[in-house]
Amino acid sequence: MNVLILGSGGREHALAWKIRQSADCEKLFVAPGNAGTAVIAINVAIDPNDFNAVQQHCLSNQIEMVMVGPEEPLVNGIYDFFKQTDSLKHIHIIGPSRAAAQLEGSKAFAKAFMQRHNIPTAAYGEFTEDNLSEGISYIRNHALPIVLKADGLAAGKGVLICETHEEAIVEFRQMILNAKFGSASKKVVVESFLSGIELSVFAMTDGHSFVLLPEAKDYKRIGEGDTGLNTGGMGAVSPVPFADAAFMEKVSERIVQPTIDGLATESLVYEGIVFFGLIKVGDDPFVIEYNCRFGDPETEVVLPRIENDFLAMLLAISQKRVHEISLQTSSLAAVTVMAVSGGYPAEYQKGIEINGLSKLASSDSLVFHAGTTNFENKVVTNGGRVLAVTSYANDIDMAAKKSNLALNEINFDGMYFRTDIGYEFKK
Repeated sequence: MNVLILGSGGREHALAWKIRQSADCEKLFVAPGNAGTAVIAINVAIDPNDFNAVQQHCLSNQIEMVMVGPEEPLVNGIYDFFKQTDSLKHIHIIGPSRAAAQLEGSKAFAKAFMQRHNIPTAAYGEFTEDNLSEGISYIRNHALPIVLKADGLAAGKGVLICETHEEAIVEFRQMILNAKFGSASKKVVVESFLSGIELSVFAMTDGHSFVLLPEAKDYKRIGEGDTGLNTGGMGAVSPVPFADAAFMEKVSERIVQPTIDGLATESLVYEGIVFFGLIKVGDDPFVIEYNCRFGDPETEVVLPRIENDFLAMLLAISQKRVHEISLQTSSLAAVTVMAVSGGYPAEYQKGIEINGLSKLASSDSLVFHAGTTNFENKVVTNGGRVLAVTSYANDIDMAAKKSNLALNEINFDGMYFRTDIGYEFKK
């Protein structure tokens, strides 16, 4: 089977690494890919949102499956494009329809969906310029802290937690009237703050049945001890020690099953991955957000713990055979630590040579490229998050130590990584 993966980050490198292991994978392409995917697949200089270019590549290379990594093509309707184009409809495409992808594409849509299907989430209100004064009044009378969320896609940056009513009103006006997050904040969801510990849960679904994949916990803050600015993710761990069987049963019964049932009830076609951003409040799970694809860097710890043929699992989604999947999961813990560019998540430079990658070739740690490219026969930085190193061990503490040691073998000017990923679970 010839497979095309859309995307260029650590998530896509991890997907390529896992799909390449299948005996049924003949040719593997990644568009646009990075320096890491270039080693195990064929990179193609195509923008994942250029559907016509994707179509041409699929037809020219007899592509039989397309795995969509990032959210934007899904929200823009690439699934529908394939299903409505005669020359493409035979290709297995993994992802939700445009309508179902609104679970991620619109915070207001997701909140209303959860409300309709009695899925536990924080109380909320939604506001635009048309009812701005009503929103300000809502905020003034709201308990603190207050969570403001841009309704649309904002590259993971559209969420603010405000400690005072004054701060919340200023930010609320900035979002709606001054387009602080562009068109994504034309509508703003105002949410109650939930206090607890977060985790990420992933379900593979064909729209009717589902299988839960290994859970993970990621670390968004740039600084040690979860301090400083939010990032796209500085690392992740799997499994999550507090997500025991009793808690995960609640997740499945109260959140995952009602979500899949709700999609079916509302005729929202969904053949892909549902990401549940959850928070454990006391002993109970609540939904913070949905994503319509794998998370990053969670993918880099989830996929290494799956022992099944992953390509066969993806095919089961498209063929509506998810109920046949019997998931086999490694008992080992996996910890990913992300190396980032100096200055990230603010200003940073690109094009800096990365040294030491060859030292890890014989290591049992995995190096997933996130923001890299090849330039003049050298691997150089090409983003804020540059490399994700994943290691296995019997527990999170040892796996984290292995990833930190591996990263000490790599260097580039300005390189930074957190040494405390998984800190609350270490001995």
